Amino acid sequence: MDRWDRAGRVAAYGAALALTPYLLIKVSWVVGSLLGLLPVGTGFGKAEWVVLNSATIGMAGIGIAVALALVRPWGMRIPGAPLAFCAWVGTGFLVPVLPYAVLSSLLSPEDGNPKSGGDADPSMPVWEAALVQIGFVGMGLGLAIALPTYLRRRWPDAFAGRLGDRGEGSSRVLPWMTVVGAAVGLIWLYWAVGGTAGVAHPGERDLAWRVLSGVFGLWAFVASAATWAAVRGRPARVPRWGPMVFGWLGSGSLFAWSGWKLPFTLYLAVAQPADAALPENLALAAVLHLAAVGAGAAMLRALVHTRLVSSNS
Repeated sequence: MDRWDRAGRVAAYGAALALTPYLLIKVSWVVGSLLGLLPVGTGFGKAEWVVLNSATIGMAGIGIAVALALVRPWGMRIPGAPLAFCAWVGTGFLVPVLPYAVLSSLLSPEDGNPKSGGDADPSMPVWEAALVQIGFVGMGLGLAIALPTYLRRRWPDAFAGRLGDRGEGSSRVLPWMTVVGAAVGLIWLYWAVGGTAGVAHPGERDLAWRVLSGVFGLWAFVASAATWAAVRGRPARVPRWGPMVFGWLGSGSLFAWSGWKLPFTLYLAVAQPADAALPENLALAAVLHLAAVGAGAAMLRALVHTRLVSSNS
């Protein structure tokens, strides 16, 4: 076991440990709301609150299992495709927003009432909010270290060599998913810098929304550029691991976050609750999220195909 494997081992166990309190908190929310001991979140009925948090319980459980699979011997024996998919979604959720998560933790209010959003709720105690944030940051950092060491052990040829030395780039057709990803990213960046076209509720555009729009927009461009480079084999002689890693993270961000937001967007469009609204036009938001999910999935397929071609060369 070399130093990279040792670092991956520590990171994987640390990621599983960091996310465990989040899992337990979500279980307590579901049980407490069902028994009438805890209030439901603002803008949700009891059934919606239970379904939402049950989904995040399942996601947290899968995340912990994936982290352990990256370090335990049985993780090398299970089928690679489902493990890689879960790891792709998990890293897409957490790694791209790590800088924002850390910054928001440092700048969060100290009055015990963190701003509502995501998993936060106005009634959440500050210690719970801290554990939730630690869980996200810890899992993101852990996966960022443990996953590459796992991939290096299981598929050592996938990231070896340089672009263009194994026959990539035979087609001159621009990969369609890179165009779609760049277009989605451009719209998000436009909103991040203050653009108003397609914005239905300007009052809902707070600083966090702008920053996250900018983060997602940048990662959409990163995903498009990295996937284009990996598929076309250009710029020549660039180490292959760079486009593969950034394409993996960027495409995962497109797929995971838009896949998570799309059901909420559709729910708001259909139910139209009076106490909840998104800043952007709901029809436009739904189209953007659908495009992002499709582009992210297609980018992953292109990267996997590139890996298979490279491994067989």
